[in-house]
Amino acid sequence: MTRQSMQSDSNRQMTRRTLLTAGATAAGWLLSRGLPISPELSLAAESQDQLRITKIEVHNIAVPYEDWIAYELNHYYGPTSRTVYIAHTNNGLIGLGESGSPEPDAVREKYIGTNPFDWVGDETSLGLGIAMYDLMGQVAGVPVYKLFGQKYRSWVPTASWTVSTHPDRMANAVKRFSAQGYTWLKYHLSPFENVIDQMEAMQAVAPKGFKIHHDFTMGGTDDHVFELLEKISRYPIAGCFEDPLPEKDIEGYHELRQKCRLPILYHHAPLGAGFETQRRGADGYILGHAKIGDAIRRAGLFAQLELPFSLQNVGGTITRAMTVHMQAAFKTAHLHFNSDSETWKADVVKERLEPVNGLIRVPERPGLGLTLDRDELERLKQLQLPEQPRWIIKTRFANGALMFNLGDPHDSLFMVRPDKRRLATLNYDAPLSTDYWDPEDTPAFRAMFQRLEKEGMVLERP
Repeated sequence: MTRQSMQSDSNRQMTRRTLLTAGATAAGWLLSRGLPISPELSLAAESQDQLRITKIEVHNIAVPYEDWIAYELNHYYGPTSRTVYIAHTNNGLIGLGESGSPEPDAVREKYIGTNPFDWVGDETSLGLGIAMYDLMGQVAGVPVYKLFGQKYRSWVPTASWTVSTHPDRMANAVKRFSAQGYTWLKYHLSPFENVIDQMEAMQAVAPKGFKIHHDFTMGGTDDHVFELLEKISRYPIAGCFEDPLPEKDIEGYHELRQKCRLPILYHHAPLGAGFETQRRGADGYILGHAKIGDAIRRAGLFAQLELPFSLQNVGGTITRAMTVHMQAAFKTAHLHFNSDSETWKADVVKERLEPVNGLIRVPERPGLGLTLDRDELERLKQLQLPEQPRWIIKTRFANGALMFNLGDPHDSLFMVRPDKRRLATLNYDAPLSTDYWDPEDTPAFRAMFQRLEKEGMVLERP
C-alpha cells in the first residue's frame, strides 16, 4: 500500500513524513485526535525512515487450560484458540502481536511495505498494532510504555478470572489465585448458581484483602438490583460491580452509584464512555479490546475527569505485556485489568509476567520486552484439544423442583444470560444448586437430551 493511499484512508495513520517535517501541522493533527508523540518515538522515526514491514507470519494456536480449572472452563467455552502475529522488518527485527481470531488477509496486507511508525495510534487492528508498537520500541531502544508518554506507575494492578460455577470450585479458585499473587478475582454471575452461596464459600477461604469483581453482564434477571448489591456488599470479600444494569440505563447507573457502598464499573457504555462520564454514571470504566488509538483518546478523557479505568484485552503474555505498558503510561489507568493469561498453561514467549500482591512490574526492555519461543509456538500449532460435547445443566431448587437445560460450549453466553433463549427469567439469589451432567451412554441421559432439544428447558416437580 502506498503512503498516499494510507493517508487517504480517513487519515488513520500518522506517517513518517508528517511526523518528521510537518511541525505545527503534525502537532495539530495529534492534538485533535488525542495522540501524543513522545521524543523517543520522533527520534526513532527520523533514524529509521527506510524501515519496512516485509512479512507478517500468522499462527493459529490451541492453548490448554490449567489442569485445576479446565473442567469448568471447558464446559463454558470448550477448548480455545488464538492467533499469534510475527511481523518482520527489512533490518531483521520481529514484532509480536496476538488476537482472539485472525484478521482478514486484506487487513493484514495494509501493514506490508509500511513503516511501523505509520501505525502510531493504530485504529485498524489491536493484534497487529501490538506488533507495530513492539517494533517501534525496539527501534527506539525503549520499552513500549515510553511511546505513550510519561510513566505514571511502575507496577500495574491485575486480576484473575474464572467462570461462575459450584461454590466449592469458586472457593478453590480463590485459594489458587491468591497463592499465585493475585488479590482480585473476576467472574460473571450466573442464574444457575446462587451468588450468596458462592460468597460464603469464597469468604471462608479468602486471605484478608482479597476481593471479588462481580460482572452482571447487563442484567437479564428479575433481581431487584439495589437489594442484591446490598446483600453482596455485606461480605468483606466483595469488591466492585460491573455492568449491573442494562447498558442504556444511564440515569439508573447514576442513581445506583449514589446508593451503592462499593464501586460501580461501566464496561458496555452505550455512548463509548462519552456522555456517561459527564453524568457520572460509574466510579470507573473498562475498555474491552479497544484499538490502540481509541484507548489513547479515552485515556485522555478519563485523565481530564480524574476517572479510573482499565483495559480488558483477553490473551496470552503478549497481550498482557501490551496492557501493562499502556496502563503504566495512562494517568488514571489504575484499576485492575484482566487478560485471563493465568488460565492457560502454555505460551509462545519465554517470559511470564506474574503478579506480586496483585501488581505486575512494567517491563523495561525495548519493545514489549518479550522473547519468542519458536519451539513452543510450533508445538501449540500442532496441538489438538478434544472438543467439549454438549452437556446437561441439572439444577435442583430447595423445594425439590428440578430444572434441566442444554449446555453448549458454542453458546457460552447462555450460562450467564439464559434469558437469551426466551424460556424463563431467573435470578442470582434463588435457593438452588447446579451439577454438570456430562454425556453418558445411559437411557436417562439420552431421554433428557432429546427432550431438551425439543422443549428447550424442562421443569419437573419433586
